[in-house]
Amino acid sequence: MPAILNYLIHLALAALLLAAFFKAYTWMTPFDEVLLIRQGNQAAALSLGGALIGFSITIGSALMHTADYREFFAWAFGAMVVQMLAYAIATSALKMSKDQIEANNTAFGGLLGAISISIGVINGACIS
Repeated sequence: MPAILNYLIHLALAALLLAAFFKAYTWMTPFDEVLLIRQGNQAAALSLGGALIGFSITIGSALMHTADYREFFAWAFGAMVVQMLAYAIATSALKMSKDQIEANNTAFGGLLGAISISIGVINGACIS
């Protein structure tokens, strides 16, 4: 396969996976991040931004450490499940995440974002 075609397939697949993660993640949270962010809620932006960065780290690692686009997709999809599971466990353990995010508690939003980034780094390292 020509290198440019390989690049385009990987780029499109990575973008599709990131969009799917965004949709699934915002669906599973008990609040509307996009609406809250439009209203200036910084806690929601920190939480969602951290989740996107964390998953992107995993996508980057999967791109660097897999042989072809099928293997990349499999690792990235599995990492997406792990990332979302980590969110569910963290919010369950921390209690009241919905109230804290809706109240624009930036410390709490930052904590959720940091947890997501941490999971993404670990997730990405496990792929290598």
